[in-house]
Amino acid sequence: MSAPTAAPREATHPHVVRVVAGEFTEGADYTTWRERGTSDWLLIHTVAGAGRVVGPTGTIVSGVGDTVLLRPHAPHDYGTAVDSWSLVFAHFHPRAEWLPLLDWPVEAGGVGRVHAAGEMRPRVLAALRTCARSSTGSLAQSEMFAMNALEAALLWLDTQNPLRGRVDERLLRVMEHVGADLAGDLGVEALARIATLSPSRLTHLFTASLGIPPQRYVERERLTRAAQLLSSTDRAVGEIARDVGWDDPLYFSRRFSHLHGMSPSAYRRRWSTASAAGGARSEEQS
Repeated sequence: MSAPTAAPREATHPHVVRVVAGEFTEGADYTTWRERGTSDWLLIHTVAGAGRVVGPTGTIVSGVGDTVLLRPHAPHDYGTAVDSWSLVFAHFHPRAEWLPLLDWPVEAGGVGRVHAAGEMRPRVLAALRTCARSSTGSLAQSEMFAMNALEAALLWLDTQNPLRGRVDERLLRVMEHVGADLAGDLGVEALARIATLSPSRLTHLFTASLGIPPQRYVERERLTRAAQLLSSTDRAVGEIARDVGWDDPLYFSRRFSHLHGMSPSAYRRRWSTASAAGGARSEEQS
C-alpha cells in the first residue's frame, strides 16, 4: 500500500501595491502552489527552458517567448517543465487603460497565453527586465518606472495577440472617473450611477474583473496618489489627505500605514533620504 501524497505547500503571497516583479532561474524541482491565487494579476514570461502551468481543464507548457497570464484569484499551480526554467514575472494591479491589453487567448480553462516571435521577443523581454529592475529600485518613483515598463511590455505583447478584446465600457468609465476626481464622492452608490448599474452589480463586475471591490480600489488609488505627492512635494500631510479624499488626517494616516507599512511622515523621510543618497552618488560620479 503506497503512502498518501502530501498536500502541496502554499507559497508565500506577495504584498502588491501596484507592481512586484523579478527574474530568476530554477531547476527541475521548482514549483509554486497558491490554492486561491492572489488578488493581483500574474504575468510570467519564459526566457529559457520551459515551465508548466496548470489550468482548470489541463496543463500548458510555456516555452521560450511564451507569456502566460493568470487573473486575480485564479489558482496558482506552476513550475519547471524540463530541466530548468528561466523566467521574468510581474504581480500587478492594472491601470484602467490596460484592461483591453489583458484580453488574451485562453487555454486549459483559464490561462492566458501570448507568444512573442521574431523581433518582438527581445522587445518584450527588455521591457519586462526594466520592470523587474525598477520594481526593486531605490528611486522615489521606482514603482512608477516599473509600471511604465510593464505597460510597454503589454503593448508589445498586444501586437502578438490574435484577439482584440473589448473592456466593459461601464467599468472603464468608473475607473477613469476615480482617477480624475479622487477627492470627490466615490462611494459605491455614486460609482454605480456613473456605470448605470446597481451597486451590487457594479461590485460583482468590479471584483470579477480587478480582484478587489470598488471601495478597496478607490482607497488604493487615493493612497497611491498620496504616496506620489508625499515623495515629490513638501505639502503638509493634512493637505494631501484632503486632496485625495480624506477629511480626517488621522484616519488617512492609519489607512496609509496599513497599505504602505509606515506612516505618511515616515514614507516621506524614506524617499527624501533615498533621493539625497542618489544625488550624492551622482555628484561623486560627475
